[in-house]
Amino acid sequence: MPAKRKEAVVKAANLHFLHGNDEAQVKEAALALARSLSPPASGDFGLEVIDGTAENAEQAGRLCAQVLEGLQTLPMFGGGKVVWLRNANFLSDTVTGRAQSTLEALEELWEFLQAGLPPDVHFILSAHAPDRRRSFFQKLDSLARSAAFDVPDSSQRGWEALVEATVTERAHALRLAFEPEALELFMALAGERTQQIASELEKLDLFLGPGRRRVTVTDVRNLVPLSRAGVIFELGNALGRRDARRALGLLDSLLAQGENALGLLLAAIIPKMRHLVLARDLVERLRAPLQSYQQFQGLLERLPAEETAHLPRKKDGGLSVYPLFLAAQESRQFTEEELRRGLRACLRANHRLVGTGLDPKVVLSQLLVEILAGGAAAGAGRR
Repeated sequence: MPAKRKEAVVKAANLHFLHGNDEAQVKEAALALARSLSPPASGDFGLEVIDGTAENAEQAGRLCAQVLEGLQTLPMFGGGKVVWLRNANFLSDTVTGRAQSTLEALEELWEFLQAGLPPDVHFILSAHAPDRRRSFFQKLDSLARSAAFDVPDSSQRGWEALVEATVTERAHALRLAFEPEALELFMALAGERTQQIASELEKLDLFLGPGRRRVTVTDVRNLVPLSRAGVIFELGNALGRRDARRALGLLDSLLAQGENALGLLLAAIIPKMRHLVLARDLVERLRAPLQSYQQFQGLLERLPAEETAHLPRKKDGGLSVYPLFLAAQESRQFTEEELRRGLRACLRANHRLVGTGLDPKVVLSQLLVEILAGGAAAGAGRR
């Protein structure tokens, strides 16, 4: 007998839940939604904004009560109404968020929302990094029109394409155009967080002024400071330059700041080693030119599809050329065998981080020494 299908939950048209760990995107989307839903004829009376920042459980309970009161109070001059609980922080996994009184207040709010709101009353809840395991989150997420805005995970493949889409869209709004290599460098330095990206684009916009709208590599290097992702990018650069002292120093700094060792391996070290191996192959097999980015790009774009199927790509499907161009120049610091041996060492380090109790700092430090020292150190690393 076939299993019964679960009935699809009908989303409430006037419940809206915006959340995620990209705080800037959550705020922007919630503000735009509140403005679009506010009844024009009601003026300021059609939108009630409640600041959701609670310092303790008692305050969280008061905020939930304020929301209930707002949803039940119609505007003085009639018409529709929007109640927005903005930046609610008591949905996160914190002492306040876990408090029993907070959970009870949220449950009371849920029961009211579940019963249904009048058609002309909308409720918006925006929250930065809520705890998705909580009952309130899961129930509201299933009933409301939800949207998640999360920072791309730089340890996962393809995160660069998501960041590139954000940078390109916001640069277009400012009428900024990036040179290809400048865009790649900007993404590496500015990182994946929308707020940081927006801030650095505004800085470039002001610096260039109305007379110049094209962003060059020099502009990016002079104006965009190193973010967290930029420091990770620099770790990759130190690997490419075979600068063991710099690489080990950056590793110590990142781990001291609380970065995850496995994340660093997957986001910085392995991608760089792959780029070096791929670039070295291009140089050896195809005699790829290293003096000119345009010539290097032209060579890759003229290659048949089967020759480039394994190369990294951008979101639009085009080849991600600039990182390969940099890696092609850096690959001359290594022999082909050293690079392949380095990739095998990365695999062993991955196994050690996941499957043993070894100190992550020791594992990654040994890996960097094995990759960068070569020769005797590589042999010692395999024992």
